[in-house]
Amino acid sequence: MQTLKKRTTYSIGEFASLVGLSAPTIRYYEREGLLKAHRDSSERRVFTDVDIKWVKFLLHLKGTGMSINDLKQYVTWRAMGDETIPNRLALLKNTKADFMNQYREVQHHLQILNDKINWYEAKETGNNQDSEAFADYLKRLGHTE
Repeated sequence: MQTLKKRTTYSIGEFASLVGLSAPTIRYYEREGLLKAHRDSSERRVFTDVDIKWVKFLLHLKGTGMSINDLKQYVTWRAMGDETIPNRLALLKNTKADFMNQYREVQHHLQILNDKINWYEAKETGNNQDSEAFADYLKRLGHTE
């Protein structure tokens, strides 16, 4: 039985595909100091499975709304070692608080959207008073705006 040799490095194109980014974005992350590419014997960028995990973590942070500057600060502190854990923890907690505020706002927007859909559907089926304005409908549901 033949065993497959585990792949240890990836070209920039393969890496970009694996992490869901474009090659130019990978180069940008490298220029910004968020990612450090390794070089093969021909001086071409190569990446490892560890790099995949790192970029996926960065994308989670970015997905919470963390700015590039804060990502760069996090990377700098991480490189400095465990003495910066309090700084990193504070940054992550601040990012979480900001994200939770945005999340609540998005949830509210979604609720209003759903209410508007329900209002239209009720009008279509004749289950809503024709004269009731959407603002009055929202007030009846307990919304304050």
